[in-house]
Amino acid sequence: MIEVRNLHKTLGTQKILCGTSFRIEEGEAVVIIGRSGGGKSVLLKHLIGLMTPDSGQVLVKGEDLACLNERSLLRVRRQFGMLFQTAALFDSLNVYENVSFLLRREQRHTDAEMRRLVAEALEMVELSGIEQKMPGELSGGMRKRVGLARAIIHRPAIVLYDEPTTGLDPIAAARIDQLIRRVWGYLRVTSIAVTHDMKSARTISDRILMLHDGEIYVAGPTADILSSTDPIVNHFVNGIAEPRSNLMN
Repeated sequence: MIEVRNLHKTLGTQKILCGTSFRIEEGEAVVIIGRSGGGKSVLLKHLIGLMTPDSGQVLVKGEDLACLNERSLLRVRRQFGMLFQTAALFDSLNVYENVSFLLRREQRHTDAEMRRLVAEALEMVELSGIEQKMPGELSGGMRKRVGLARAIIHRPAIVLYDEPTTGLDPIAAARIDQLIRRVWGYLRVTSIAVTHDMKSARTISDRILMLHDGEIYVAGPTADILSSTDPIVNHFVNGIAEPRSNLMN
């Protein structure tokens, strides 16, 4: 489904990605972990063509995104849905207008069809009947769920999640994790999330990739990564700070 080959990206003077390579198969549920500021979100933006690599390739179903014109890139992006870290709802639009935004823009559906599709998407995220509410009336967890409904309304083949549980209390975070897993199972989408929340990673993934120093340091089944004895992996997944002597070097 997705293949990244020797990806390099520098922002300003900082090297963010330094030869990152991996493959994600169709229908997989994958989480990319790594330290804050380590390039996870930058990598995610490359997968959908929002950023262009300095060198290397990002291939979606065999198509190199860097070689596509704008029209072809839009066609490939149509296969994606994305839940942004802040949900990224339009505050001036109600829930119905937010969730149906892409459908209304494309003008391929009748009003009746859009109402049905919005209702189905909201039901899938357990928010039936809130179409007329404004984003300001929603809790943080509800906003994320509306964002998820918007991401899946057009039945994408791939759904990307950027830190899906950031800013949520433990109960709301657990609900989002359950819904991500539910969407993956029901729609059979390829699911790719970036997170540093290990509880979330355990719930929503079958395989974990760890980004470290701009490269994929390790990849494997979720249970294997979370129980790894490798010092770098173990310290990260268990939240173990480096000794003070190392921090001073």
